[in-house]
Amino acid sequence: MAQFQIWDGLITHVFVNNGLVREGNPFIASLVTGGDFLLLKIVGAFLCVPVLWVIYKYLPKFTTVAASGLVVFYAAVISWNFLVFFSIV
Repeated sequence: MAQFQIWDGLITHVFVNNGLVREGNPFIASLVTGGDFLLLKIVGAFLCVPVLWVIYKYLPKFTTVAASGLVVFYAAVISWNFLVFFSIV
């Protein structure tokens, strides 16, 4: 899951900063063009892992479903990023 979040950050950072795409989220757009976005994505990804691990000890089924949902979400986001990129190229 964490690697998908980091890949999303890398792809977004590269595509936006090279002028290939535009960030659709107005709250994140200013972070993407600055240098804080990628750092925020990496730190967020590495913070999710221990939080999910602690929650897993108490609610294993919930954590498994939540983590699976996040994996599906980020796989869809990464797929969307490439779909948009290849449709404009």
